[in-house]
Amino acid sequence: MIPTATGFPSSKTKDGALYLDNAATSWPKPPGVAQAMAQFLAEVGANPGRSGHRLSIEAARIVYSAREAVANLFGAPDPLRVVFGLNITDGINLALHGLLRAGDHVVTTGMEHNAVMRPLRDLAQQGIEFTQAVCEADGTLDPHRIEEAIQPNTRLIALNHASNVCGAILPIRAVGQIARRRELLFLVDTAQTGGALPLHMENDCIDLLAFTGHKSLYGPMGTGGLILSERINPADLHPLRQGGTGSRSEREVQPDFLPDRFESGTPNAVGLAGLLAALEWLQEQGLETIRTHEKALCADLLDGLINTPGVIVLGPQDAARQTATVAFNIRGMEPSTVGLRLDEEFNILCRVGLHCAPSAHRTLGTFPDGCVRFGLGAFNTAEDIQQAVEAVRQLAKEAP
Repeated sequence: MIPTATGFPSSKTKDGALYLDNAATSWPKPPGVAQAMAQFLAEVGANPGRSGHRLSIEAARIVYSAREAVANLFGAPDPLRVVFGLNITDGINLALHGLLRAGDHVVTTGMEHNAVMRPLRDLAQQGIEFTQAVCEADGTLDPHRIEEAIQPNTRLIALNHASNVCGAILPIRAVGQIARRRELLFLVDTAQTGGALPLHMENDCIDLLAFTGHKSLYGPMGTGGLILSERINPADLHPLRQGGTGSRSEREVQPDFLPDRFESGTPNAVGLAGLLAALEWLQEQGLETIRTHEKALCADLLDGLINTPGVIVLGPQDAARQTATVAFNIRGMEPSTVGLRLDEEFNILCRVGLHCAPSAHRTLGTFPDGCVRFGLGAFNTAEDIQQAVEAVRQLAKEAP
């Protein structure tokens, strides 16, 4: 079991609180992540790609190594097609705002995060159309719903790999095959699955893969971006920002080559140093090992909550069909009250509310109040699950 390995960090905070908010951001980070960032600041610290001296070259080497590691993880065709940005939201906005033009139609689902829905709502005012394919009440998706929503002017299918609310895993390969057969582009939001579930751009027919570094990749905040398949012509994607790249500085127009076309300004090199260390740790542990561990914890948590009177568990209720994210409510008790009491009385940290995904909550039937979400991670233990279940049972007994 991963957390019992010598030297691995505990999922308890300095004051003893149990951290169950990994769907928001993973914590703790693996050994070596903070050290890599501190070492970069102390020993490198230079601006990558902006100077010819040895420290700038070393900074650029670290950034490129992170690019290679991301490409290898996701089966990207070329590390230069990994575009780093502020986060996954930045990557999704680059894909949507950069690609779509007035008259284009997008197919998405009723389980999407606001990182997809807000850009689409904005683009709708500029002549873009979109259809949300209906998902089941447990958050799952029949791929035929996607095919039914395709129109003559459809250009893109945008789908999250798994719900950030209830963990329901969506069938991206089946949808990708539909997109490929219908000659459409396919954008996948991997915020909840990158590093947690197997993903391969070619095998899954993904054209644009948006990723974040700070969740199941176990890197720091401020890292993420967008990966482009070879089916994407960079000239067809308009940059979100333009400016200095350290290349073609004699010209006052944006470079047309990758990744510089989309990476203006000084990058978060210290964050990418941490992400590189996290990806090396992830490769060493093995994605399947972590998935097996998290799936076992998820199964125990589901079993405990489902068998607690007064608790309503949302989503597939099957560890094999969801990520290690479990959503629930207690009858007669507001989610906000549950979260506050878990924090103050039981020392358990989780997230409540709408989770930036009102569409998903409408699908699940929990809008507008939302729900309570436990997000498990690699460093949680069976004892953590027992503690969480017992706390929920006590609260459920006290519910009116």
